[in-house]
Amino acid sequence: MLQNIGIPGLILILVIALIIFGPSKLPEIGRAFGSTLREFKNSTKDLMSSEEKEEKKEIK
Repeated sequence: MLQNIGIPGLILILVIALIIFGPSKLPEIGRAFGSTLREFKNSTKDLMSSEEKEEKKEIK
């Protein structure tokens, strides 16, 4: 779904976001979105590493 957006679609989304939230709120929203993605990535990485450790224990 997201692979078909392209440059014009991203520009349209940015313009709509600017209209809805205004230029002062956009950096705050970007920071919040970035920190959310970072936390999700870290928790996913931790989950995968804990599963690998459990698999190694079962093999031994």
